[in-house]
Amino acid sequence: MDVNHDEAPVLDALARYHELDELGFTPPGHKQARGADPRARAVLGDAVFFGDVLANGGLDDRLARGGVLERAEDLMADAVHAEHTFFSTCGSSLSVKAAMLVVTCPGNRLLVGRDAHKSVIAGLILSGVEPVWVEPQWDAERHIAHPPSPAAYAQAFTEHPDADGALVTSPTPYGATADLAAIADVCHRHGKPLVVDEAWGAHLPFHGDLPTWAMDAGADICVTSIHKMGSGLEQGSVFHLQGDLIDPAELASRADLLGTTSPNVLLYAGIDAWRRQMVQRGHILMGRALELARRTRTAIEAIDGLHVNDAADFCGPHLAADFDPLPVVIDISELGTTGYRAADWLRAHHHLDPHLADHRRISAQLTHADDEDTTRRLLSALRDLTDHADSLRDAPQVAVPAPGELRMEQAQLPRDAYFSRHETVLLAEARGRIAAEMITPYPPGIPAVLPGERLTEPVLRYLTSGVAAGMFLPDAADPRLKTIRVTADG
Repeated sequence: MDVNHDEAPVLDALARYHELDELGFTPPGHKQARGADPRARAVLGDAVFFGDVLANGGLDDRLARGGVLERAEDLMADAVHAEHTFFSTCGSSLSVKAAMLVVTCPGNRLLVGRDAHKSVIAGLILSGVEPVWVEPQWDAERHIAHPPSPAAYAQAFTEHPDADGALVTSPTPYGATADLAAIADVCHRHGKPLVVDEAWGAHLPFHGDLPTWAMDAGADICVTSIHKMGSGLEQGSVFHLQGDLIDPAELASRADLLGTTSPNVLLYAGIDAWRRQMVQRGHILMGRALELARRTRTAIEAIDGLHVNDAADFCGPHLAADFDPLPVVIDISELGTTGYRAADWLRAHHHLDPHLADHRRISAQLTHADDEDTTRRLLSALRDLTDHADSLRDAPQVAVPAPGELRMEQAQLPRDAYFSRHETVLLAEARGRIAAEMITPYPPGIPAVLPGERLTEPVLRYLTSGVAAGMFLPDAADPRLKTIRVTADG
């Protein structure tokens, strides 16, 4: 393919569609905004509807002879040094499932970091794959998990040599990264592929001062959310492939099995535009973002009661291998309140939404889109937060378990427990029972309870105290956690 990164094939095709005055007697039914509710048009703008065309038989012809999507995917692969790239309009939640299902199959084993996102657990439930859990590296002082070590994956392969491959999450939502090159080496010594859930790392290929991204570290498949740290629209995701351990046609087939047959061209356009933007200006934009993050971190650190976690906190022996400074993670424990209460206060009083909130931290995610104005508003809000700390100090406390208490016995496969006959019991009766549901504090979306795990008092106490403090559990059958679903026979 002739590589011309001035092109944006999806955007160019949309422009041609309108220049030629194409008339579609096809979905979508709003027909270029003509049928949309005027009230929706007033809020969303007509551009949303004008960009919402059928992929084949609209953006491209019915046989996709223009190769619009194929060319856009090839350009993305070239931009990030992958051999193959696939676009997804169902978010990285779909992409990571497709990656898992091409590496392994029902009844087989896959090494999985236990700090995986709930979408990975959903993949295990749907597939019937048996997880071999690889423990994260737990910082007991700061109560935070970092990605598992290469030694942990090596030990898991020694104990389970029949595992079909491995999956690791890096970066974490807090910006901590794994030693991907060493983990990839462990996998390849066993002839097995490595899948990296790099949903938070779309920006990593575009500046040398950021952590090494998965393809450059030797991973076989990498899943990336373009909407998280990039300029794509929500649900825009890509997954990249390299090497000869995975057949690209098989990966495409798995994605087709799970994906929608009605992809949103707006999401394709956002992905396509992001690639062109980053190839042409990415180094400059990321350099500015990194410098802005440096200044912002320094300014937050100067505010009494706040501490910005940095490489000295997150990296080192038995911790993370590297660190992305753009997720500005702020420890507020000296204020005597929780991240949940601080986040609610910031939204109520400053109309400012932190990204993450937990029992002792909030996170302000910076990207290339931020500037002096947005960070000035952030700093002003944080200073006001500390000035009002006295009014926030009666927040309920979260009973965070010790590292050894966080892990529960996987008594059944996630799939078996999830689809088993279940019953709902009061929380006081749940200890010792086998969970039949997933319970996930969100964000960041890492499950505390998986189907098939035998429930213990420390984890139940953590969740109930978390709910009382403001923790959000969107997937629990009872979000207030007065009751819990357990298997009927365990």
